[in-house]
Amino acid sequence: MKVLVTGATGKVGTRLLERFFQEQRFSGATVRALCHNRLLEENPRLEVISGSIADPKLVGRAMEGVTHVVHLATCKETPEEVMDVTVKGLFWLLEECRKSDCFRQFVLIGGDAAMGHFFYPHPVPVTETQEHSPYPGCYALSKVLEEVMLEQYYVQYNLNGCCLRAPWIMEKDDFKYSLSFGKDVFGGPVWRDLVSKEEASSHEAKNAIPVMLDPEGNPVRRNFVHVEDLVSAILLAIDHPNARQELFNICMDEPVDYRKVAEYLQETRNLPSVDVVTPYQSTWLDNVKAKFLLDWKPQIDLKQLIDKAWDFQRAADDPRKVWYPG
Repeated sequence: MKVLVTGATGKVGTRLLERFFQEQRFSGATVRALCHNRLLEENPRLEVISGSIADPKLVGRAMEGVTHVVHLATCKETPEEVMDVTVKGLFWLLEECRKSDCFRQFVLIGGDAAMGHFFYPHPVPVTETQEHSPYPGCYALSKVLEEVMLEQYYVQYNLNGCCLRAPWIMEKDDFKYSLSFGKDVFGGPVWRDLVSKEEASSHEAKNAIPVMLDPEGNPVRRNFVHVEDLVSAILLAIDHPNARQELFNICMDEPVDYRKVAEYLQETRNLPSVDVVTPYQSTWLDNVKAKFLLDWKPQIDLKQLIDKAWDFQRAADDPRKVWYPG
């Protein structure tokens, strides 16, 4: 087994490599990482190829002898790059897979942005059968294009693949910073933009926790997954017979309720909270299919997600750095 991993230097990729090399099931396997502009630690079972995924010659060289592809590379709201990665990059990978004599499986990591994330009302749980409904922006569009391209290779060439559709992926202290009223906020919404400057400064000074409310004043419930649970799903999906040409929602059992977050942080860390009315809506991403077909179960619940983020101690040589906007 030789696995090509794109996006191997990201939060999912680095943890995937660590656990892949630790698992006895993959003890005889090697990995080739296609990296763009970051480096990986050396490993005797790891080969690194540097360059752009939009370069067909480079992709062809990266795919030589590859049996499995785990495609993690993505772009956020970067219109000047998103089509090169999402369309060109994925197309060249799939073309090499269909022409290969040794290829066995393509694993795509998709995103719930293809389903509108928390931008639209969803009166029922979002399952894998629901139609695409991306929110405005090139990133959400790219997640739809990825899923559709892979599905068409099933139809046209009977390619063996699967898509693991993940919501917002958390690691280390990500979740803590997603709730910051400061300029160090991670992702969206940018809470200080939803209140006055004076209120933002006051909330930041008190370490207040924002409680996201929908337009009707109800606490928003939003989907997350911890990187460890997503990596577990990826490892299970590799060569799993039930994964063939399937789409799976990979997420926590219940979406994160912002009111419950505030209550738990008040109880455990005596942090105040403040209600913030937003245009966003609750969604419930259904993960039953992955449980049934892959025997996968998320291990990290709401309280563990919070505790991991607030208890995390960042090392001096591990500065908090956001590699992409959004």
